[in-house]
Parts: sequence; structure tokens; C-alpha cells
Amino acid sequence: MASGGGGYRHSSSGAPTRLSTKIDRQNSGAYATPKASAKSRIPASPSTGSGFRRSSSGPLPAQPRASSDAGVPGRVRVAVRLRPRNSEELVADADFGDCVELQPELKRLKLRKNNWESETYEFDEVLTEFASQKRVYEVVAKPVVESVMEGYNGTVMAYGQTGTGKTFTLGRLGDEDTAARGIMVRAMEDILADVSLETDTVSVSYMQLYMETIQDLLDPANDNIAIVEDPKTGDVSLPAATLVDIRDQKSFVELLRVGEQHRFAANTKLNTESSRSHAILMVHVRKTVKGRQDMDMSYRGENGHHTSSHSLRPPVIRKSKLVVVDLAGSERIDKSGSEGHTLEEAKSINLSLSALGKCINALAENSPHVPVRDSKLTRLLRDSFGGTARTSLVVTIGPSPRHRGETASTIMFGQRAMKVENMVKLKEEFDYKSLCRRLDIELDKLIAENERQRKYFEDEVERLRVEAQKRIAEAEKSCKIALENEKTTLQQDYRDSIKKLEEKWKVNQQAIEKSRAEQESRKATKSDELLEVRNMLENEKNLRQSSQDEIIDLRNQVQHWKKLEESRGAEIVKLRKLLDTEASQKEKLEEEIAVLKSQLLQLSLEAEETRRSLDRGASGKIFPGLDSLMSQANRNSQLRDQTNGPKPPIAKLFEQVGLQKILSLLESEDADVRVHAVKVVANLAAEEANQEKIVEAGGLTSLLTLLRSSEDETIRRVAAGAIANLAMNETNQEMIMAQGGVSLLSMTASDAEDPQTLRMVAGAIANLCGNDKLQARLRGEGGIKALLGMVKCGHPDVLAQVARGIANFAKCESRAATQGNTMGRSLLIEDGSLPWIVKNANNEAAPIRRHIELALCHLAQHEVNAKEIINEGALWELVRISRDCSREDIRMLAYRTLTSSPTLQAEMRRLRIEC
Repeated sequence: MASGGGGYRHSSSGAPTRLSTKIDRQNSGAYATPKASAKSRIPASPSTGSGFRRSSSGPLPAQPRASSDAGVPGRVRVAVRLRPRNSEELVADADFGDCVELQPELKRLKLRKNNWESETYEFDEVLTEFASQKRVYEVVAKPVVESVMEGYNGTVMAYGQTGTGKTFTLGRLGDEDTAARGIMVRAMEDILADVSLETDTVSVSYMQLYMETIQDLLDPANDNIAIVEDPKTGDVSLPAATLVDIRDQKSFVELLRVGEQHRFAANTKLNTESSRSHAILMVHVRKTVKGRQDMDMSYRGENGHHTSSHSLRPPVIRKSKLVVVDLAGSERIDKSGSEGHTLEEAKSINLSLSALGKCINALAENSPHVPVRDSKLTRLLRDSFGGTARTSLVVTIGPSPRHRGETASTIMFGQRAMKVENMVKLKEEFDYKSLCRRLDIELDKLIAENERQRKYFEDEVERLRVEAQKRIAEAEKSCKIALENEKTTLQQDYRDSIKKLEEKWKVNQQAIEKSRAEQESRKATKSDELLEVRNMLENEKNLRQSSQDEIIDLRNQVQHWKKLEESRGAEIVKLRKLLDTEASQKEKLEEEIAVLKSQLLQLSLEAEETRRSLDRGASGKIFPGLDSLMSQANRNSQLRDQTNGPKPPIAKLFEQVGLQKILSLLESEDADVRVHAVKVVANLAAEEANQEKIVEAGGLTSLLTLLRSSEDETIRRVAAGAIANLAMNETNQEMIMAQGGVSLLSMTASDAEDPQTLRMVAGAIANLCGNDKLQARLRGEGGIKALLGMVKCGHPDVLAQVARGIANFAKCESRAATQGNTMGRSLLIEDGSLPWIVKNANNEAAPIRRHIELALCHLAQHEVNAKEIINEGALWELVRISRDCSREDIRMLAYRTLTSSPTLQAEMRRLRIEC
């Protein structure tokens, strides 16, 4: 699952092993980055004639600063972050101010009770809604990460109401915008930058606490991880959790993405993607400390360079752990609208957060009993609050006054957490045997080197003394000669400079006299120039007057055109009113036509029943109760003639006559009776409540038989429409496929010429295209080719149904690819639908264009189709959809498709297209 250099390994012991030698470091402040203590150095004795003397056992390195089991006190640091108003709050709270006021320069926050009262709280950091992700990381998490790299355990946790930005602060991956990366990604970047992959190791485990069950986000099958507690030290570990070695940032980001896909989330009134579990990321760092020495020994070699010995301190290994906790948001049931299983999740979340709050209250009040065993969350965070880890907490709040109670509760949680004191500890491990072996070898080398360096030094000093005396004598002689030459040269330069200055003065005098003569001549010509300027001004006045006259004429013309436009606007308003009146009259006529059609259908049924009863001579034997229906229909007809009221609806006729009797009329020899009967069945199939009864009574089989055997265009059109209504149900879709419905519909489409018949057939096939299980069979029986064959009709209604069917088919293919099913090239592309899709992607009809744009986006999501998309010119249409589509959901789908496909991205860079 991991990419790059990372690989899975199952931890056998859980948390890192406790180091044998404990070294506690003191730090200057509660939040200062813990640094290693000043390196103790063993002073080297001055080098005498015999140099260093080797001892039998070798010197032992000085021990680190005395460790203390109590550790160094470090208070929990708390920062508060304000989320900006979302779109819902901008509308609902437009007339109300924010319930909080931030004073970041004073690190204070004011919580308003009303317009004149407020409470002030102080935090370690106050982050406004404009604070960047980088600023949040540097303030909240970076000091903790630096502590972890120095060997301390660290915890970074986010707490707050649901929907206030906890997951955004901690777990944002920043795929589209690197500036939006969260604390998890930035922390791993700093850790990988500080470690050496040759000697150090970094491993992570990613879990979620869901309904008081610890589940592995990197291995979903591992859904019940047990907490193991050391009876001696009280440390908790998770031996069954999956540990993944991290070698590069890319593999870590991929692990986070896999974990987020397995994390539970739900849609509530407060948050569309509300986390329903506590996410826990554990980063284990095993680092070898380099450059630590207790003494430095320096000698001068033959070449004169200064060399130093290796460190006399044994290798030091530091094992630390960074825990990043994304708590699920606290919520009130009446506001979140949770119900059913979501309600149970909310109860579990609130119980665990309540247990955490009790523990923090007990720690803040120095209570002798801290109830850490009330929840698995408090057991996991035992080291973070009141333990040995350096802890940083960021509480997230919203500005809405509607949630002031939740905001106040979050602020008080942070205030209590600031009172918790941890005793941070540093643990290190020394390798003394390796040090002894290295010291013996180093001492032998140093003794030999010292003797050689001393002899070389004495010889070199004598040689340098003789050479220096020779160079001093030569330098004194050369300096005297150079000074004499320089003096002669300077004297000659001085004489040449005097001559040049005299020549320049003469030239300047001549230039002054010449300029005076020119000024005299200019005064004579100024009068002529003044006369010319006056003439030019006169001409300019005349031109300005003519321009003003032209401007007046143009203004008059504009006024005239404005009056004409107003009169035409009034005429357009009158025409619009006439069109509205005609439209309302047309709607009334259509309603009357619909009533008349239903009346005609009922009369035809009644007439057929009467005729058959008379032919057999015993009407009561075939359709008992039909005579009473006929008499009732006659009475209703007379009553309608008197009151002009409508006839009983089809539903009442269905109850009185019965479904079996209506279906039996589909086999009547009279064509008119079959037409009216199939229309009744189609109207009944339009209601979902009647569909199951029609199928159980054999209506679907009768309709398919009628579609196969009848040559009447009306019957085939109405039967296809009834099948389209029944095909909206998934169970009915499988029955239609089992009875060869797709083949019958394809044959009907090839034989029909009426656009309405083709529209019904295309609608039935389009409904079948939306079933994931039937795609292969649908394509095998010619459903896709039948849809493409109907586009020759050119009727907008037919094209709209064809586009809908192709969009449903493409959506099912995209969903199958997303779920991990192995697929080849799209069946739609294999059947040759892509050219038609590209051609109609910008169709003038909105329904056709919308379905075609959806189909094109879903096809492009499968990387196998990318080359076909580029070859057919569909890439340009995708770019247009991502920019100009009127529907935001389709526009965003096209944008995500373009940015997620490597093939499309490469082609866009080649064509220099910006998305």
C-alpha cells in the first residue's frame, strides 16, 4: 500500500524500548525547544617531549548531567484558532456580530455575553481567521517537533466543536495548494530533514478510536487493537498496531491519504464531513546523536593543518515519539440533527471527550485521583497530560453567536489544560564497549603522530627562519629601487597636468565669448517667433469652436436615439404581457385536453366491456360488476352534463374494474381496445405504487409481448413508455433484461421513425444504463449501439434521452473504477460513442449539454481512456467545461478530472493550456 521507500512491518513490542541510561535535560522555558546540554570536554594536557602516554585501561568519558526521575517541569501550551464564517453563517448571522473578539498582540480573547458584557481569557497564542497554516504550525507544533528530534516525547492535539477546522489544521494534505498543508505533513517534512536515513529510522502508525474501539487505519481488518500497559512504569503501548517505515515525504502523504479513506465520517447539520472518530498518528523516531564529544584533541601535522580526534563519548541513541491527535468534534444532538447510528456515534464521542475533560480538571486542581481508566482515549493520552511528554493543544472555535455555549465550553477546556504540568524527560543510551576499542586505537595513532609532528615541526621552524632572513634582505633592496622610480614618475605627471589645465582654461574662455554672441542674435529673432505663436493661438480657437458645435450636434442625436429606445421598450413590455396571456391560455387548453383524453379512454373501455358483454349474451359472467360500472358511468355522464364536472380518474377505474381485467384487454383483437388498454397500463405504471402490482400480475411480460408482436406505431410508443416507467425500479430492470427487453427495445428503435416512439425507447434504455450490474449484458445485447443509432432522428427530446443514457453508463463505469475493479477501455468508447459526445458537448439545448458534459467528465476519470480523450479532441471540451460550465458541480468535477490525470496534465503542459 505504501509507495516510495516505505514498507509495512508489524511491531512486536509497541512503543519504543525504554533506554538503559536515562539522561534528563533541563530547558529554559515551558515551551523552549529542548537542547542537549553543553558538551563536556576533557581538557588535553599540554604536549610535552614524550607526547601522550597510553594508560592500560584508557580514560573514561565524563558522565552526562545527573539525571532526575522527576524530570523537567513543562506546562501544557494552549493556542486558540478562530475559523472564518462559512457561507451559511454569512447568511444566517448577517445581522449579528461575532461572539468572540481576538487580541493577538496581547494574546487575549474576549467572549461576548451580550452587547455590553464580555469575558477576557489569555492563551499562549491567539490565531485569527487570517492565520496561515505555516504560522499555525510554527506556533503550535514546530517547538514540539524540535523537542522530539532532541529525544523528548511530544503531543500535538486539536480540540473543538464539530466543523471548526480541527482536521483542516492537522490533517490537510495540500494536494492542490501546498500552502494549505496541515501539521501532520509539515511535521514529517521537518523530521525527515533532520534525520539521516543511513543511521536513523522514522516509523509511523495511524489509528482511529471509534465507538471505544481502536482500529488500524492502515490495515482495516485490524479493527480491535488492545492497549498494553507496563506494570512497572505505567507506559501504554499498542503492540498490534501496524508500523510503517518512512523513507520519503511522498510515501508518508500516501499513507495519510489511505488512512483518511478508512476514517469514519458523516453528514450532519453542522458539518458535511463530520469526523466520527478520534484520529491518532504516532511517529516513532530513533536517532543516533552525532558530534557529541567530551574532549577534543588537536595536533598539527606535516602539512600544517589542524586535525582533531574522533569523539570520546560513546554513540548515543535517542528514542522519541510524536503523537498527533485529531479529536472528533463535540456536538449537541439538537443542533447536529444526529439520529440512528449517527446518534450513537455522537454519544460515544461526547463520552470520551467528557472523560478527557474530567482528567484535565483533576490534573489542573492537583487532585489525588485522575480517572484515566474511564475511556481508552484518556489511557492513550496518559503521557500527554500529566506525563513525561511535551504537549501542545490547539482549540478551534467558530465566530457564530448561535454556538456561543459550545465556544465557551471549548475556551474553558483550553484554560483548564493550561494549568496541567508535565515532567518532560530525555532518555539516552550509551555504547561503552565500542568507545573503549576506539580509544585504544586512537591513542596509538595519536602517540605516533605526535612524535612525527614534533620532529617535523623543529625542522620546519629552522628552514623557515633561514628563508625569512633571505626574503627580508631582498625585500628591502627592491623597495628602495621602487621608491626612486615612483618619485620620478610622479614629478613628470605633475608637470603634464599643469600644461593640460592651462589649455582647458583657454578653450573655456573662447566658448564664453562665443555664447555671448549667440545670445545677441537670439534676442533679434524672439519678436518674429512671438508673432507666429499668436497666429497659432488664433487658429486653435477657431478649431475649438467648430469641435464644440459638432459635440452639440452629437448630443442631440443621442437624445433622439434614447427617446426611440424608450418607446421601443414600452412596446416590448406590451408584447411580453401578450405572450404571458397566451401562455396561460395555452396551459388551460392543455389541462382541458388532458381531461378530455382521460374521459375518452374511460369511455372506450366502458364501450368495449359493453360490446363484449352483449356479444356473449351474459355480461355478468365475464366481468361481474361491469354493468353496475356502466350504469354508474352513465349516471356520472349525466351528472357531468349537468354540472360540467370531470369523470372519475384512472385510479378509481383501476379499483373498480381490476388490474387483471385491464391486462386482458391487451390481448383483444380490436386494435382500438388494445390502444386504450395499453394507455391505461402506461398511466398506471407512471405511479410507483402500482408498478409492483403490474409486474406481479404479468403486466411486464404482456407489454414486452405487445412490443414484439404489434405493428401499430401508437401501441409500440405507449408500450415503450410503460416499460420505461417500470425500468426506473432496479428489480424490474433485472426482469426486463432476463426477458430480452433490451433486444426488443433495440429492434423497436431500428424500425421506428416517430420521434416520440424513439424518445420512449431511448428513455427505457437510459434507465437500464444506470444499473452497475447490467452494463456488460446491456452492451452485449446492443443497447449502446441502439442509443447511438437513434441520434439520426435529430429530435431534441430523443437526443436528451440518449445523452442521459450515455451519462448514466459512464457514471457507472467511473464508479466501478473508483471502487478498485479492474477495467479496460470504456465500453462506450469501444462502441464509438466518443465522437458524438465531443460533437454535442456544447449543444444549445441545456438538458443535452448537461448530460454530455457529465458523461465526458466520468469517461476522463479513468486513466485508460486518456489517450482516446486526447485523440478525439475531448481535452479542449474538458478545459471549456472546467471554465465556462454554468453548473458548479460539473465545473468542479471537470477541474478535478484534469488535475488528477497525469496523462491529461502532460498533454496540457505540452499545449501550454492552463486549467
